[in-house]
Amino acid sequence: MKLVEVAPEAYRAVIALERHVAAALEPRLLELVKLRASILNGCAFCVDMHGTEALANGEDLRRVLAVAAWRESPFFTPAERAALALTDAVTRLGDDGVDDDVWQEVTALYDERTVAELVVAIATINVWNRFAVTTHLPTPALAS
Repeated sequence: MKLVEVAPEAYRAVIALERHVAAALEPRLLELVKLRASILNGCAFCVDMHGTEALANGEDLRRVLAVAAWRESPFFTPAERAALALTDAVTRLGDDGVDDDVWQEVTALYDERTVAELVVAIATINVWNRFAVTTHLPTPALAS
């Protein structure tokens, strides 16, 4: 199913959210968040897209690879680690919601507006991941 064709109004609404967060957050941080959520959701299409975009925007290959194991990696700043922890918590949202420790860490390192935009960005990539995984959106083939 191609959601863009079957439900174009819904697709455009998510595109609007995407444009909003792209303008609201620093691009390198946004790509890390998108990549991490996509890894957690098992979205091969989005992992490929956001890993490739991060590299194209000058991100270091080791940092892109380390997003999968960010807690053990020395490559991230405290603020990036807080954003990645929030990404994990929001993406894996359980019965207890986001742990107070995660929330306190992210709100200590970012202003309220940035935290709000991070929450919107994480929710948005989770929507894209669910669209892609549910509809089996194929990852583009590697050039040979």
